[in-house]
Amino acid sequence: MCADQRVKKMDLLLHSIQLDWPVLLPIFLCSILTVFVAIDRGAYYNANKRNVIELIPRLQKELAKNNLMGAQNIAVQCGGIIGEVTEEAVRILSEQKKGFSRAFDIAAALATRKLEHRLTILGTIGGVAPFLGLFGTVVRILYTFQDLASQGNQSAAVAMGIGSALIATAFGLGVAILAVVCYNTFQSTVKRFEDDFQLIKLLFLSFVDSEEDVKTPSASSVAL
Repeated sequence: MCADQRVKKMDLLLHSIQLDWPVLLPIFLCSILTVFVAIDRGAYYNANKRNVIELIPRLQKELAKNNLMGAQNIAVQCGGIIGEVTEEAVRILSEQKKGFSRAFDIAAALATRKLEHRLTILGTIGGVAPFLGLFGTVVRILYTFQDLASQGNQSAAVAMGIGSALIATAFGLGVAILAVVCYNTFQSTVKRFEDDFQLIKLLFLSFVDSEEDVKTPSASSVAL
């Protein structure tokens, strides 16, 4: 009994693919694109993952000693996009302390663009795939009604046509769910990277503020 049901389901699926392949092809391409982007972004985020909790104290020690070269070496050793942003922060600190905040925000925004690369593809597929599936369902139902009008009332043909039509909707929804799950997961990953950038920024800003606090009393004492 179960074997017969599986055979019927396979026959229905093959029947749907044979008849509706022009409508199912865009959804199939969306599924391949979703898997490709998911693998690409997942590998990229995993390769750039760093433990900022360990990085911050090491940087703090070097900055406290005013050792920018040591801080830069730590950034290089860290590597990844976190290391790139930290290295850029050291460079900005050595060249323009007064405009550090805005210059660092530019560097962090450029790094965020790298992290968000191709994520719009997942968002677009997540929004479009259900409508592609619905479009395939509507087209197949229209063809089913046309066949009924020409061949007469046949319950088997009606069941086959409706079943074939619903496959497109199910396929579109499945691809959309996968794309939306990947999109939301990767967006939360990007948000964690942005939080790490802010921690690095606050660390360097605290160092800049402490230097200004030291210079201000010395300047006032000279004036007296």
